[in-house]
Amino acid sequence: MVRYAIGLPNVGEFADPALLTELAITAEEHGWDGVYLWDHLLYHDPAWPVANPTVTLSAIAARTHRIRLGILMTALPRRRVQTVAKETATLDRLSQGRLTFGAGLGSLETEYTDFGEDPDLKTRAAKLDHGLDQLTQLWQRLHPTPLQQPRIPIWCPGRWPTRAGFRRAARWDGAMPTFHEYGRDRPVPPAEFAQVVHYLAEQRGTLDGYDIALEGRATDGHLDAYTAAGLTWWIEALGWWRGGIPDARATITAGPPH
Repeated sequence: MVRYAIGLPNVGEFADPALLTELAITAEEHGWDGVYLWDHLLYHDPAWPVANPTVTLSAIAARTHRIRLGILMTALPRRRVQTVAKETATLDRLSQGRLTFGAGLGSLETEYTDFGEDPDLKTRAAKLDHGLDQLTQLWQRLHPTPLQQPRIPIWCPGRWPTRAGFRRAARWDGAMPTFHEYGRDRPVPPAEFAQVVHYLAEQRGTLDGYDIALEGRATDGHLDAYTAAGLTWWIEALGWWRGGIPDARATITAGPPH
């Protein structure tokens, strides 16, 4: 069964926590299954405002009751793991066990270099792997522990055809593929998406209980084919590039694409 979420930026005109909370409440009221936020400190345009996603997600958790929540993807290598452990365990309890934890390398080098952090990808990858191991240990050591057991579900991204991110994702609870050749203006062909699913199945041995999420625009017309290939979460990507806040409200109010 596929579940349907909205994906919301935390930058630019969407960098308003009250707006993001309102959109999340509307999504719950209109039948969506999840709301996922971006994680940024800065953005490409230095004049753009950026909202803190953890604080915003806390407001959303307190104002909703059913939808799953998360940040896709938390740039764990630039965060203190013990702080993230405490924040996520608290969020999981605040939301009554509705949190998904997404963790990646971060997409902007400046979010490392501008604060004196090492932007090297191999360094970030090593920090991510070590951080995830630490995080799951801290969830059991620091009280109160998360409501979800044995742990809050962890999703990791990958950028196909590079395999490293998918090998990492296969060790956890879900994957969110992106693609070197495809993206916002060029949706991934279903056959290419199916290759990712096949690779993850090879790595894990089984996809039972495993989530595979894909972000895009349902009107591109491939959703049924993605579902047939193994999609479990569709994330409707909302943002300034497709009509901004008015389009986001209209898309959310129309309900999930099924």
